[in-house]
Parts: sequence; C-alpha cells; structure tokens
Amino acid sequence: MSLHPPTSRGPAALREDPAQRTRVPPRTAAARWSMGRGVLSLEQPAVVGILNVTPDSFSDGGRFLDAAAALEQAARLVAAGAHMLDVGAESTRPGRPEPVSVEEEWRRLEPVLHELTVRHPAVPVSVDTVKAETAARALAAGAWAVNDVSGLRLDPEVADVCAEHGAGLVLMHSRGSVSEMAGYEHATYDAVVDDVIRELEAAVEVALGRGVARERIVLDPGLGFSKRPEQNYAVLRGLPSLVALGRPVMVGPSRKRFLGAVTGGDVGERDAATATACAAACLGGASLFRVHAVQPVRDALAIAHAIRSA
Repeated sequence: MSLHPPTSRGPAALREDPAQRTRVPPRTAAARWSMGRGVLSLEQPAVVGILNVTPDSFSDGGRFLDAAAALEQAARLVAAGAHMLDVGAESTRPGRPEPVSVEEEWRRLEPVLHELTVRHPAVPVSVDTVKAETAARALAAGAWAVNDVSGLRLDPEVADVCAEHGAGLVLMHSRGSVSEMAGYEHATYDAVVDDVIRELEAAVEVALGRGVARERIVLDPGLGFSKRPEQNYAVLRGLPSLVALGRPVMVGPSRKRFLGAVTGGDVGERDAATATACAAACLGGASLFRVHAVQPVRDALAIAHAIRSA
C-alpha cells in the first residue's frame, strides 16, 4: 500500500492487499454497551469526548491539567453532544518521559472524576489507564468503564477490577510499552487486519477468563498505535472483520498523524480529516468514536449512519 507524501492534498493511492480481505461475513455488532452503572445505547453512533488531564498529550497537552479547566472542557464536550467522556491522565505520545506513577495519575484524575459525577451524572465516563490500582480507584469514584490502551498486556489485573465492579472494558490494540505504543518500533505485521484481530481476540479471552462479562467488552483496533499510516488505513478498510466478532467497536482517529500523512495538515488542522475517518469507520460498522472535537464528527456520523441505514 502507498500514500501520497505529506505535501500532497490529493486522495491516497491505496492498493488492495489480498492478505487484508475480510475474513468472515460481516454482521452487526451489539447495539448496546452494558456497564455496571448503566447502559449506553449504540442504535445511533456514540461520540466519546476526549478529556486529557495531562501536561504532555500530543494534541492538547497542558490545556486541561487544571481541574477547573478540565471541567469546563467536559461541559463543552457534553453541550456539543458527546454521549460519553473518556478521561486520561497519562500521555502515550511518542518520546514521552518516564511512566506516570499511580499516585500522580490519581492526583490528576480524582478531582475531575468527583465533579463529573456531580455535574453530569447521566453521562458515562471511562478512564484511560493501564493500571489496575488506578482503575479500581476510578470505578469506586464513579467511572463506568476502563479504557485500557494496552489491551490487558501491561496489567491483566485491570480485568479483575472491571469484573469486580461489573464495569465496561475497552480493549485497545497496541504493542510495546506506554512510551513505545504510539511509535513504529513494533509496527511489523504479516497481515495487519488479521494480526490486529487475532491479538484482540487473545485480549478478549484474557478478560473473559478473569470474569469480565462479554457484554461489558468493547474492542478498539488502536488507530495510530504501533501502526504506520498505510496500516491504519488498511485497518479502517478491514473494520467489518472486527465488527464480525459481535462486540461494539470503538475507533480513535482524532487528529492522529496518519491523517496528516494524507492531508498534510498539522495537529490543529485535522478535525475535518478526523470527521471523515469517523464517517468511514461508521460505514464499516464501528459504533463509538473517540474524538477531541465533537460537533464536526456528530455531523459526519449523522450522514454516515443515514447511508448505512438506508
């Protein structure tokens, strides 16, 4: 597969790789996500607003590290139509410093989570963490789900915590450590779609084996994580194979560099590209869309869902 260089704003010249064809007849994923604190309907596309309480995230690092600023941003996301919020306190950007300790991660999360449950009690909140201790504290404080970007690779006890609380669990595909997973160190695949599905299936088996109910699980192919630009586009094209596993699929293309590889836009110029990628993922069967800018994605998804439902 090949892409135009970053300076080109023309369409990518993508060639089909026979190894990436859909392996099984696509079927519709579950139309609801059951979590211990409630159910999120997926009859319509669900937009998940990103809330980074970090000093170093690639798109908005430092803007919402202060709890008051984070809560104002949460209110904006909800007002724009976010169906759910995903709060993260540890960046996965390439070249980041040492891992954040549990204590520091929780120091950033605690005041935000507490106020979110008070101000937006009906809005599901997931916490983006790879640590079981942080997950346990967050779920006890009111979070509905855990978004594990390591897919249980780094701390399988995250599944134990989710099982205990009956919480939702997002299993995202990635490879390597927290500091490596957004880079290309592990971006070598025999057939990227098949390999991603196989590795996610293994994560599901770990979760089920530790007591997580299947209806609590959402799958995320990890766009931008351990994948080169052309591999991300192959994964987007191959989404029906992942959807065919029967669990809701979340995608997170928001402002990622694989979009800039085609459009040439800087991070702050990728919201239109993000909305386009989300619309394509919706047509491929994805149900949840994790993004920074809610409104343009909602509009794009409305059209994609109308097409998909026609």
